[in-house]
Amino acid sequence: MLHIYDSKRQQKILFQPIIPGNVTLYTCGVTVYDYCHIGHARTFIIFDIIVRYLQFQNYRVQYVRNITDIDDKIINKAWQSNEPVSTITTRFIQALTADFKALNLLTPNQEPRATQFIPQMIELVQRLMAKGFAYQATNGDVYYNVRKFKNYGNLSKRKLEELQHGARVD
Repeated sequence: MLHIYDSKRQQKILFQPIIPGNVTLYTCGVTVYDYCHIGHARTFIIFDIIVRYLQFQNYRVQYVRNITDIDDKIINKAWQSNEPVSTITTRFIQALTADFKALNLLTPNQEPRATQFIPQMIELVQRLMAKGFAYQATNGDVYYNVRKFKNYGNLSKRKLEELQHGARVD
C-alpha cells in the first residue's frame, strides 16, 4: 500500500487516486540553460521510481514532465554566448535527454515545452490581472496577489502577516 504525506492534514494518508485505477502525475522539468546536475537527477529518479511503482501496482499512469525552454537565465546565456535562444535550448535538451537515457529513466507520456503555451500564459495572466488576482510591479513583472486568495497558506502553513510585501528572491 502506498501512503503519501498530506500537507493540509500534516500526516501520512493512504493513496487513493481521484479516478480509480488512473493516476496523473506532473513534475516541473528542467530549465534548459545549462547541463543537468545531480539535483536534477535526484528529482527525476524519484519520480521515475514513483511512476514505476504505480505501474507495478497496475495503475494507468499519465506522466507529464515539462521543459522550460524560455526564461531569463536562457535569454542571458544566449546574450553572453552570442547564440540564438533556440541554439541554447536545443543543445541542453539534447544533453538532458542523453543524461536521462543514461539513467534509464522512463520517458514521460507528454513533455510539453513552455514556448508551446506562451499565448495561453499571457491570456491567463491577463485574466488574473483583470480580476485583481495579480498585479504588475514597477519593474514590469507580474505577481500573484496572495491576499485575494482566502485559503492562502493552508498547505504551506504560512501566515499572510509573516510575508514581506514586495520581497522576492532573485
